[in-house]
Amino acid sequence: MSASTLITVATTGAESTKQDVPALPTTLEELVETAQRCEAAGAALIHVHVRDADHRPSLDVARLRDTVAALREATDLVVQLSTGGAVTDSFEARLAVLDAEPDSCSLTCGTTNFGDDVFLNPYPFMRDLYLKARERRVVPEFELFDLGHVHALGRLLRECGLPHGGAVHCDVVLGVPGAAPATPESLLACVAALPPEVTSWSATGVGRGHLPIMATALAAGGHLRVGMEDNLLLARGVPVEHNAQLVERAARLAELMQRPAMSTSQARELLHLG
Repeated sequence: MSASTLITVATTGAESTKQDVPALPTTLEELVETAQRCEAAGAALIHVHVRDADHRPSLDVARLRDTVAALREATDLVVQLSTGGAVTDSFEARLAVLDAEPDSCSLTCGTTNFGDDVFLNPYPFMRDLYLKARERRVVPEFELFDLGHVHALGRLLRECGLPHGGAVHCDVVLGVPGAAPATPESLLACVAALPPEVTSWSATGVGRGHLPIMATALAAGGHLRVGMEDNLLLARGVPVEHNAQLVERAARLAELMQRPAMSTSQARELLHLG
C-alpha cells in the first residue's frame, strides 16, 4: 500500500454543458485557474478535456497544445489529455491528441454503453493508441469501465509489452450508465483481476457512487480521481461550485486514512515520468 495518495482532478469532461453547469471550467482561463486551486488543494494530476469558443467539446490539436503549454506554465501538475473525447469523435481525431505532447493520456480498454450512446474502443484502436503513445513517450492511464476491460488490458500488455517508462497505472471508472456499478463489490472485483504488470491504480465513482468508491479505494490501497467530469453534487441537493471542493474533500479523507495527498514530484515518480 502506498504511503501517500495520488489525487487526480477531472475538471470538465465532455458531457455536461456550460449552459446547464455554469461553474464548469470550459475556457482556458477558467481551466488554468481551476488547475492552480486544485494543485494547492492536493491534486497532482489533471485530466483534461478542452472546449471550443462555444463551450463544446473539441479535439483541435492547436487548442490542445495551447492548453498543455498554459497548464505547464501555471502549475507543476502532471498533464493528462483525454483521448476519449466525446462519443461522436473519430478514431483519427482521438489518436491525434497525442500530437499535443501531454505527459500522460487516457486509454480506455474497451467499448461500453454510455447512457444512450456507445463509447467505441475496439481492440485494434486500443493497440494503435497504445503503440503511438509509447512512440511519443506519453504515459497512458488505462481506464477500466468494466471487468472485461481488465481482461483487455492484460491482453494488451501481453501482446505489446510495457508502456513508456514501464509503470502501468490504471483508473477504474464505475457508475457510468451501461457499465459496472459504483459499488465497493465492483471495485474490489476489478482490482482482484488486475494483471500482475499493474504498478498502481486509482478509482472513480460517478455521481452518487463518488463517496463509497473513494472510501473503498483508499482502504484497498488505491488512489483517487475526483472532479466535475464525474460528479456535480457535493452532497444531496448541494451543487459543486468549484473542482477544488472535491479535491479538498479527497485530501481530507486521504489524510484521515494516514495516506496524505501526493506531491507532483511523487506523482511523477509513481508514473515513471522522469
